[in-house]
Amino acid sequence: MSLTRKPNTPQSSRSSSSSRLIGSLSRGLKAAVPTMDRRTFLKRSGIGVGAGIAAAQLSMVQKTSAEPSQAMLDGKAGKIEVKRSVCTHCSVGCAVDATVENGVWVRQNPVFDSPINMGAHCAKGAALREHGHGDYRLRYPMKLVDGKYQRISWDQALTEITAQMKDIRSKYTPDSMFFIGSSKHNNEQSYLLRKWVSFFGTNNTDHQARICHSTTVAGVANTWGYGAMTNSFNDMMNSKAALYIGSNAAEAHPVSMLSMLHAKESGCKLIVVDPRYTRTAAKSDQYVRIRSGTDIPFLFGVLYHIFNNGWEDKKYIDDRVYGMDEIRKEVMEKWTPANVEAACGVPEAQVYKVAQTMAMNRPSTIVWCMGQTQHTTGNAIVRASCIVQLALGNIGVSGGGTNIFRGHDNVQGATDVGPNPDSLPGYYGLAAGAWKHFASIWGVDYEWIKGRYAPDMMEKSGTTVSRWVDAVLEKTDLIDQQNNVKGLFFWGHAPNSQTRGLDMKRAMDKLDLLVVVDPYPSATAAMAAMPPAEGGQVNPKRNVYLLPATTQFETHGSVTSSNRSIQWREKVIDPLFESVPDHVIMQAFADRLGFGQELSQNYQMLDSKYAGTQWREPEIESILREINRGMWTIGYTGQTPERLKAHMRMMHVFDPKTLKSRGGVDLVTGYDTAGDYFGLPWPCYGTAAIKHPGSPNLYDTSKSVMEGGGNFRANFGVERDGKSLLAADGSYSKGSAIKTGYPEFDATLVKKLGWWDQLTEDEKKLAEGKNWKTDLSGGIQRVVMKNGCMPFGNARARAVVWNFPDPIPTHREALYSTNEPMMRKYPTIADKKNFWRLPTLYKTVQDKNLNDKLYEKFPITLTSGRLVEYEGGGDETRSNPWLAELQQENFVEMNPAAAAARGIKNWDYVWVKSPTGAQIKVRALVTERVDASTAFVPFHFAGWWQGANLRKYYPDGASPVVLGEAVNTATTYGYDMVTMMQETKTTMCQIEKFA
Repeated sequence: MSLTRKPNTPQSSRSSSSSRLIGSLSRGLKAAVPTMDRRTFLKRSGIGVGAGIAAAQLSMVQKTSAEPSQAMLDGKAGKIEVKRSVCTHCSVGCAVDATVENGVWVRQNPVFDSPINMGAHCAKGAALREHGHGDYRLRYPMKLVDGKYQRISWDQALTEITAQMKDIRSKYTPDSMFFIGSSKHNNEQSYLLRKWVSFFGTNNTDHQARICHSTTVAGVANTWGYGAMTNSFNDMMNSKAALYIGSNAAEAHPVSMLSMLHAKESGCKLIVVDPRYTRTAAKSDQYVRIRSGTDIPFLFGVLYHIFNNGWEDKKYIDDRVYGMDEIRKEVMEKWTPANVEAACGVPEAQVYKVAQTMAMNRPSTIVWCMGQTQHTTGNAIVRASCIVQLALGNIGVSGGGTNIFRGHDNVQGATDVGPNPDSLPGYYGLAAGAWKHFASIWGVDYEWIKGRYAPDMMEKSGTTVSRWVDAVLEKTDLIDQQNNVKGLFFWGHAPNSQTRGLDMKRAMDKLDLLVVVDPYPSATAAMAAMPPAEGGQVNPKRNVYLLPATTQFETHGSVTSSNRSIQWREKVIDPLFESVPDHVIMQAFADRLGFGQELSQNYQMLDSKYAGTQWREPEIESILREINRGMWTIGYTGQTPERLKAHMRMMHVFDPKTLKSRGGVDLVTGYDTAGDYFGLPWPCYGTAAIKHPGSPNLYDTSKSVMEGGGNFRANFGVERDGKSLLAADGSYSKGSAIKTGYPEFDATLVKKLGWWDQLTEDEKKLAEGKNWKTDLSGGIQRVVMKNGCMPFGNARARAVVWNFPDPIPTHREALYSTNEPMMRKYPTIADKKNFWRLPTLYKTVQDKNLNDKLYEKFPITLTSGRLVEYEGGGDETRSNPWLAELQQENFVEMNPAAAAARGIKNWDYVWVKSPTGAQIKVRALVTERVDASTAFVPFHFAGWWQGANLRKYYPDGASPVVLGEAVNTATTYGYDMVTMMQETKTTMCQIEKFA
């Protein structure tokens, strides 16, 4: 669908002069009053904070004046409120003030006081109001009947779906259901869904993190303890050099670039390594074009020059790193400049310059995103980046770190506390001890939970979202559960974000039950309704339902940004149409499935009205308090609703560079924010009573634990091969009573140190026989931190991860690489059996591709990525007319030489053909952003299928404004050898002119 473009409105002379005035004032005030905050500056310069926002009653922001509404002019009292929320798109965490008049969201303003976005918005953030008031949403429950979606009632939908779930559960096992959760759920909903699935009796649950950053979580956590961004967007202002490798932040995380641009003003050197010349590369001091999938050769090439020139931080390595000598041997012998250039295509001089820049301009940081993670070797690529930073001594340093930019607005929080197939909330794992910990928190009997599971399945990791297709299609005797998956929930997840579109369509057709819970019907609705592929058939027993959930603007709760800061969203508007909040839907299903009482017995229950009827609603604050009671591992215990709400009201007191509060008392609660870091970035250890400030930069030994400092986690034992895994003597965080390395704390160690009597009597009763992760009193953490120690111990980071398939990161060519010599020199691993319950092919696929000479038939490397206008699967953003106008068709970027060889001109329609037999019809964008051997397609599009428009298969009035081909219709097989991360960044294609 094409939209009429509106002409640009010229900027008035007044706005131009205002801009000059603000610039002049800013320069003058910077010199005269360097500590002035934004609020003071705006007041003194005559610019009102939130100008144009009127409020009769504000809950998180100050009252201001506004022009009278028509209701006021007519003599009618109008209720005007300003609600403070957080953008629901990427993970930066930009705050927005929404003006609501008589229940209608009429205007929005970026929050100038936010230390995260400092009054900035990207295109998506600026269009949030339309997301909340979207015209193309799913308005009421629907059921697919004879190929068309028909409106049904909520009662009918819940009754029929529940009956079929019970039937599948009893006829097969609970594992025949799969629940795809969402990184769009707030923390409380994410947590509740994992609890809900556990009470249903399966670990077959997952969410978007699996296909964007699961390799990050595994790789980083297994290097130094926690699988998260170590520093913050803001802390990058302190960097002297920054290496962006596999991250196009200018489009994927636009507001994060503010911090980097500020850093550049202070001399920071920006290096961008990417197969494409991106908008981020356009801001770089050095751009390095790399062959897709060869990050390890490049990074180890950088390490070669660091070691060869003695630029490594030897004392840091001796004190805090295990296994760097093995890395050095591998690098110096295997990754010589000649081998590096042969593998990744980067000349020695360029690699040397990157190494020199990072070494001579410390602290230096590394930024990565899905360009590193979405590979069969994603875990190893991530660890290679970590090793570079360990060699340079950049971890635990302000301005250093590994700044890992997550994708969705709450993908970090959903990973931390939500629906993961291999762990309970807080990364507690699935061992009996973890289940018993949560049985205590949930107030249910451990044996009752165990009885909900099929025999021997409770402690077995579930299937991943990347492989649910195979859990449906694979032969039953080849999967590690009793039966195939028969029923599937897409609960806030877009199918076009997953690979192997043809197989996914076949799997959808084979299901007995398919349920979509979403504010927008997503491409799932159209894929389910469209006819099967040639020769296929739809299961005649299959039922498909669409259930309208609210957006996050129609509910409230907490959300965790990529830098681990947690923010509280207010509800902006009441739910539109017949939509219902996700946690209320979960409770409704639980009540009908027979475990509603167990699910919510710890929560205050509200009698709420949605879609014209009464619903039982668990109070969001009660769910967060339960999270606070149990998430000792990652320090989600100190971020109470009260502290988070106070931070949102007191944004103006937090420094935008350090995130630290300059001091200020919240007038609503009397809470003093002094010493806190904004959003109490986890870990925020202990109970709220001890007032841990949050941890802005992980592993920073220059600060004490109660100042947000710390050291590497002791999570891998005490000794290996005669070498200590604990930190060296004299290496400890500031103020520690123990001046050497030490293991994680439990009751026995606390007693041996003579600290046991520092616990209260009540704490002793709960802490007896427990460790720092399972002591529900918090006494062990409190006393350990009182003595300046980290509850998780003090250890060395691991450069060698002996429990991974490749202990030292090893370059292996993609299964569908176009480079035949490199596939033979750097082959993949052997096939794996019962890997996440499924057989997973590696060598078989790569060998067949070599034998079939696919590199000749499909000579172009196909990669994918983001656009600034759209987000994720794109259903919400392509349904927003203001964003849809900006990018109306999907396209493939191809080099002029590749286009000329195929007779293709700019903006011709072309076929991008895949070795799977799929082909997608897109526009050709002829550009030198990519080289002649590479093509790029954005992944936000759906609604076309191999040239056919699917609009007629969506529910009436609920299809996005812009439809297009999904690149993942054409992507191929391939999964990370540790996490099942899908391979999207390095596959192959052929491009032909559309005839």
